[in-house]
Parts: sequence; C-alpha cells; structure tokens
Amino acid sequence: MIKLSRERFQELAEEALRNIPRRYARQIRNVAVLIEDYPPPGQNLLGLYHGVPLKHRGSYYGNVPPDVIVLYKIPIESLCWSEDQVKEKIQEVLQHEIGHYFGLDERTLREIESQKFNKVRTDKMKKES
Repeated sequence: MIKLSRERFQELAEEALRNIPRRYARQIRNVAVLIEDYPPPGQNLLGLYHGVPLKHRGSYYGNVPPDVIVLYKIPIESLCWSEDQVKEKIQEVLQHEIGHYFGLDERTLREIESQKFNKVRTDKMKKES
C-alpha cells in the first residue's frame, strides 16, 4: 500500500478531472470533487456521487447546491503500490462517479468497465506476442 499526502492526492484528482474527455467535461456543471479519508462506516466504497443525475433534471433545476463526488483516499491507496497506480485508480473511480452524474446505473457502469478491462487485457496480450 502507498500513502500520499492529501495535497498530492488532491493534485492527482484534479489532473484526473482535467483528463475527462472534452465531450463529457463540457456537460459537467456545478459539481464539487471532495477528498475524504474513509467512506461512511459499514460502506466499502472508493467513491460516491451525491446529486441529481443530469438526465433527471428538468427546467425546474436551478439555484441548487453543487452535486458532490467524493473520492475516498485510504481505500484507493490500499489497492495501490505506486503513485502511478493511485493515479489510474483515481481516474477510474472519478469516471465511474461521473457516469452516475450522467445517469448511468451501477450495472451499466460495471458492463462498460468490464468491456474496457477486457480490451486493455487483449491489447496487452497482443503486444506481448
């Protein structure tokens, strides 16, 4: 497990946010990304989205506090052995939570992540052969 300073973890989260593809980033409004050490007791989470998903907003939606994406520092770090791994995991978790912002459910996000993982694994195997 690697431990980063809160400042470095925050920098990696900000970098991950800047790396969101432009076609999605342009649509993200009024969202705060926060870093907390741990999820609420009894919850095994790396991140959490709080808010009204974009696809559920109507003309009434306005003058509201920001939606919030929380990244949980210590659980993310506990899965990683290097700063590069932390950076990748932050990107993965942030993309997942942004998926919830756009209204994707957990099942759909898991399917997308599985397809991405399988593609990366296949590409890696092709390079090795």
